[in-house]
Amino acid sequence: MAASTPRTAYWRGFRAALPFTIVVGPFGLLFGVVGTEAGLDVAQVMGFTVLVIAGASQFTALQLMQDNAPTLIVIASTLAINLRMAMYSASFAPHLGRAPLWQRALIAYMNVDQTYALSHADYEAAPSQSVAAKAAYFFGASTPIIPVWIGASTLGIVVGEAIPPALALDFAVPITFIALITPALRTLAHVAAAVTSIVMAILLGFLPWNLWLLFAGLAAMMVGAEVERRMGART
Repeated sequence: MAASTPRTAYWRGFRAALPFTIVVGPFGLLFGVVGTEAGLDVAQVMGFTVLVIAGASQFTALQLMQDNAPTLIVIASTLAINLRMAMYSASFAPHLGRAPLWQRALIAYMNVDQTYALSHADYEAAPSQSVAAKAAYFFGASTPIIPVWIGASTLGIVVGEAIPPALALDFAVPITFIALITPALRTLAHVAAAVTSIVMAILLGFLPWNLWLLFAGLAAMMVGAEVERRMGART
């Protein structure tokens, strides 16, 4: 890959992110609809959308609240789901750790599945890029994703039940994560973690309040880390 300036990196990230708006839009629209149907007012739904910006944890928290789960369970489940953001940030540190503080603060805020997956893949493909170019790529990838997510959620609040059920907006949820996760399964540790989470989710699906999320996530991380440790010990 030819050396890129911050300007070219920004537009490269912008173009790479555009296809994801096809699923981010319906995903956000669905949350706006479901949030209002659950009894949240406009400020509460938009607070979820703007402050959290993490669709999977938002839907989980909303479902648990509807099930009258204890507050501790709601918080623990959403934090467990969002633990991946800590891992995302750790993998960004070698690439963006020397960026200005204000840039790192914005990156932390907009570090979601789509922006992370696109940016990390670009950094791995061209690790010699400057810190400025890497940050610009991330901001370019964020430009279509974040406004579409917020705008679609707002639209979902406004139109609400006017959206016909035949549109089946919930298709966006599995498609988004399949598109993100599949390319990332590049090592045995990744595959082992993914398989563990699937098996544990199936076996523990009977648990109340979606507690299977906590146990499946923890088990997947432990198995993945152990496989990676053993692979490293052999080299």
